[in-house]
Amino acid sequence: MALQFGLYAPIPMAAVGSPEIAQSVAESRLPLPEGRREAQFDLGLALLLAADRVGFDLTLFAERHLGHDMSGWVNASALASRFEHMRALVAVHPGLWDPVMIAKMSASLDRICKGGMAINIVNGWFDEEFVMFGGTVLQGEERYQRTIEFIDIMRGLWANDTYTKHGKHYNVENGQLLLKPRTTKGPEIYSVSTSDRGRDFIAEQCDWWFVEFPKAAENTDELMRDLAVSIADMEKRTARSGRKVRYALNPFLALGESAEKAFDATIAEIFKYESDPDTRKLERRMIPATRAGCIGRPEDVRKQCRRFEDMGIELLLLKLLPNVENIERIGAEVIQPLRA
Repeated sequence: MALQFGLYAPIPMAAVGSPEIAQSVAESRLPLPEGRREAQFDLGLALLLAADRVGFDLTLFAERHLGHDMSGWVNASALASRFEHMRALVAVHPGLWDPVMIAKMSASLDRICKGGMAINIVNGWFDEEFVMFGGTVLQGEERYQRTIEFIDIMRGLWANDTYTKHGKHYNVENGQLLLKPRTTKGPEIYSVSTSDRGRDFIAEQCDWWFVEFPKAAENTDELMRDLAVSIADMEKRTARSGRKVRYALNPFLALGESAEKAFDATIAEIFKYESDPDTRKLERRMIPATRAGCIGRPEDVRKQCRRFEDMGIELLLLKLLPNVENIERIGAEVIQPLRA
């Protein structure tokens, strides 16, 4: 199967360098003028429909409850039904949501999206947000056991006429869904985890693993070596479980005459609209992702994409500047030539 490409639905948590996102944050506590919609939604509509047209395969609808961001499930329901090809990947925090309700919501979204939907399990959280929105914070092994029960219940309801499970964290007696997902297997499960226990969870429960970026890697070659070690480690873990996991990565992609010019232009665009950008987005998410070798001339970016594909990575969920012109250029100069 050809290398797949995805992107994030543009919300304040996940987007940098966007005038619409900056406007959305500035207006987030104010009434909207009559006849106008939320700016981050209008950006998402234009951006994601363009991505769908030019060959992207997937959109991640991230979820930050305590923030300026629109709800991931509301955003996905409103936007992904318009896609002709892309599938929707929606974030879920076990412990905040009931698994029976998520099983029903997933089946509903799966059936109204031509490309279907998938679930991104988020095991970590911001404790203040979690408690504020009704969650119970668990630590260590107990947290993973709750998530495993959560996944078991969803898959059990998708696959069976009735399903019963009496667990430590959830109890379902003769649960049923009268509306099933679009396929008999049901939506795929994605997740990311860096700890030893987290990797076992991925190997035993998930369909896709977002391989973590090695924070110590100072250049692309070091990063590639560390990624190969991580994938080899996961292969051993899945072999013990008799399973297979597919691999995804989150590089930052920017095109330009050179890597230096593309990087500088990206940073300039970020500070153009965000004089004080979220340091977590930059330091923890963007900067490590820029070392993935996907910044620079289109031919060099395509070559690096092939390196990822050769090592077994099947999906690149791109971080990028969220504007339609950039999306169309990536489609024309990266995605389409790789598939020609």
